[in-house]
Amino acid sequence: MKRIQDARLYGIVDLGYVTAENVEHMTDQLCLGGVDVLQLRAKKLAPQEIERLARLMLPITRSYGVPLVINDHLEIAAAIGSEGVHVGQDDDAVAKARAIVGPACFVGKSTHSLAQAIAAQEEGADYIGFGPLYATGTKPDYVPIGLNDITEVHRRVTLPIFCIGGVNAGRLDEIIAAGARRVVVVSAFLLAANVSDVVQRLKARLV
Repeated sequence: MKRIQDARLYGIVDLGYVTAENVEHMTDQLCLGGVDVLQLRAKKLAPQEIERLARLMLPITRSYGVPLVINDHLEIAAAIGSEGVHVGQDDDAVAKARAIVGPACFVGKSTHSLAQAIAAQEEGADYIGFGPLYATGTKPDYVPIGLNDITEVHRRVTLPIFCIGGVNAGRLDEIIAAGARRVVVVSAFLLAANVSDVVQRLKARLV
């Protein structure tokens, strides 16, 4: 199983873009292309349905050695034994998450500023998401933070930092030039005509 510390490319199966019927196929294509870690995010589904989908994904991700992360739902992560869980700024604290999911499950946290990133490290998160860098349809209510703090957050935070929000192949060069080492890609993968090919080509640019 890959470690979060070694991950460079983070994918998300977001049910805002993927139908429930297509979750298994999308999971396979993202893993085949080479994502290092994969999250299930389903903001509008009932917990029972999220757990059902997570249980469908887990055998696929494990066959590729890719850690599966459950967004928000700590109890589901604990129930299925996923490798990771992710919480937002308005969700449960890292300590509470860890108490529910246990020591074998890593905990990530969303951050939207340098101050939040530093606080997440002090809180004991295992990695952070940092963004959104650009305006994104995934989270339209969030104000983009831009690229200016990427270098500084890498100087101040020693955790794995995954830059997120509007990341795609056309923007990757400027994101890397701004100091990013790891990225999260959502719609640019999920809406691609050939998912595994797009994943593979973008990952090749993350050195």
